[in-house]
Amino acid sequence: MDKLRKSYVSGAGEHPLTYETIGEAFDRIVGDYGEREALVVCHQDIRWTYRELAAEVEKAAAGLVALGLEKGDRVGVWAPNSAEWVVMQYATAKAGLIQVNINPAYRISELEYALNKVGCKALALASAFKSSDYVAMMAELAPELKGQKKNCLELARLPALEHLILFGDEPVPGYYRYRDILELGRDRRREELIRIAASLDPDDAINIQFTSGTTGSPKGATLSHFNIVNNGFFTGASMRITEQDRICVPVPLYHCFGMVLGNLAALMHGAAVVYPNDGFDPGLTLKAVHDERCTALYGVPTMFIAELERPDFAKYDLTSLRTGIMAGAACPIELMKKVVGDMHMGDFTIAYGMTETSPISFQTHPDDSLERRVSTVGRIHPHVEVKIVDEAGRVVAPGEKGELMTRGYSVMIGYWGDEDKTAEAIDPAGWMHTGDLATLDGDGYCRIVGRLKDMVIRGGENIYPREVEEFLFHHPAIEDVAVFGIPDKKYGEALCAWVKLKEAANLSKEELRTFCDGQIAHYKIPKHIRFVDAFPMTVTGKIQKFVMRDQIIADLAAPATGSEKE
Repeated sequence: MDKLRKSYVSGAGEHPLTYETIGEAFDRIVGDYGEREALVVCHQDIRWTYRELAAEVEKAAAGLVALGLEKGDRVGVWAPNSAEWVVMQYATAKAGLIQVNINPAYRISELEYALNKVGCKALALASAFKSSDYVAMMAELAPELKGQKKNCLELARLPALEHLILFGDEPVPGYYRYRDILELGRDRRREELIRIAASLDPDDAINIQFTSGTTGSPKGATLSHFNIVNNGFFTGASMRITEQDRICVPVPLYHCFGMVLGNLAALMHGAAVVYPNDGFDPGLTLKAVHDERCTALYGVPTMFIAELERPDFAKYDLTSLRTGIMAGAACPIELMKKVVGDMHMGDFTIAYGMTETSPISFQTHPDDSLERRVSTVGRIHPHVEVKIVDEAGRVVAPGEKGELMTRGYSVMIGYWGDEDKTAEAIDPAGWMHTGDLATLDGDGYCRIVGRLKDMVIRGGENIYPREVEEFLFHHPAIEDVAVFGIPDKKYGEALCAWVKLKEAANLSKEELRTFCDGQIAHYKIPKHIRFVDAFPMTVTGKIQKFVMRDQIIADLAAPATGSEKE
C-alpha cells in the first residue's frame, strides 16, 4: 500500500458487509453446516451440532415469547460461561429481544443499577458462581420474592422486572427454571417465530453491554445485529477461520471478547466453540485444547502467562493450535515468542477495539512479522475508518500522537437512555471518540500509546476510577478519595486509592475493603490503600494523580522499612 500522508486509514475488503440479523445468519449457517459440531461445553459435558443447538435455541426463543416478552424488551443474562448463556444469546436475537450482558462479578448495587438503567423485563441467571451467590443477592435486593408467583413479579427496587429464569434444576420461589422455559416453547408454533423474524431489521438494537463511565455510572453501549454480525465475521476472517476450526474460548461471554469474537466469529464461519470451564482456569483450558484438538485459543496476556507457567504444561499436546487472539493489554515480546513457539500458534493475532465499536477496529494478520504483532495492534479492519487527531480535532501526520477516532458499520447505536453521553462520544459526522492515544505509522499500523481517560485495565477488565470513587464516597467516614492505577506484574495494572477521612473519623484498610465486598466487583476493590491528610494539587485545585502514582510506585520499590505495606 502507499505510504500514508496523514493519520487516516479506511479498510478495504474483498467481502462485502452482511446485511442480515443474527437469526438469519444463524439459520443460514445451520443450513450449511447443520451436522458439524457447533458447541462443546467441557464442564457441563455438552456436545451439540449446529442442528442440535438450533433445536435448543428455537425452544428457548419460543419460551421467551410465551412469557409475553415482545420485540425490543430487554432480557438480562447474569451468569458465567455455559451452554445456557449461548442459547440465550441466539434465542433472544431470534425473538427480537435485546440481550443485556451482566458481568458475573457484579454485586448488588451494580446489578440494581444495570437492571433499572435499561428496564430489564426478564433476568436469566445462574444460581451461583465462585464467591457470588446470585440467588442470595437477588433475595437481598428483592426480599418480597418469597411470597410472589413467578409469572407476575412486583418488586419495589426493580419495578420493570417481571420474570426471573434460573439456570438450574432446584425450584426457587419466584423463579422459572431454564427447563420450564424450554417446556413453554415446545407447544409454540414455529410460525410465530417466523412471523417475528420477518419483523426484525439488521439495524435493530439487539445487545446492551455496560461500560463504566468516567462520570461514575456505567453506560449501556447498545449494539445492533449489523454491528456484531459483521464484526464477528471479519475478526474470524482475519484469522482465516473456516468450518474446520475449533475455537477455545476461556474468556467471559458477557464481554465482546467471548460473545462476538468467540461465538459470532465461529458462527459466521461454521466453526465450533469450546468452553473449557465456567470461568478461567489455566489447567482446564490447556486440557480442553488437548482433548478437543482446538485450532484457536483466546485470552488476555495474564491468561497466556498462567497457562505457560503451569508446572505440567509439557504434558498437554497443543500441536493442533494454529491461531488465536490476544487482546485487553499489551503483549510483551517474550510472551509472544512463547505463544508462537511453545503453544504452536504461528498465526496468532493481536486485536484492538472497544465495546462501543462492536468491538474490533484493528487486528494483526498472520503474515505480519513478530515485531509488528508485538509493537502494534495491526492494521484497520475492512469497512472501518480511523483517524488520529490533535486536541483541536485536526488529523495529525503519520507517527504523531493523538486521539484515535473511528467510524463505520461497527460504531454502536448509542448509550441506552443517555443522549447527552452518546453525543459526547459520537460526533455529528459519525466519528466515535475512543479516548485512546495512538499513532499510525506510514504503513497504517497502529500503536496504542496511552489513554486520554484515566481508565485502568486490570487483567483485561476495564475499571474507571471515577466509578469506584463515587462508590467509596458513600462511606460515612470518607471526606475525599482519589483512585488510580499503577503497573502490576500479574494483572497489568493494580488499583490504588488515596483516602482522606473526615475529622475525628477512624477507618482501617480492612474495614474499607469489607465495605466494598459484596457491593462492587472484586476487581474494583483497591489493592493499595493509603490514608492521607491532603492530596497533591495544581494551582487551580485539580488533584495530581500522576504525583500520587509516582509516589506509590517509588514506595513499593523501596526496601521494606517496617511500616505497613500498601
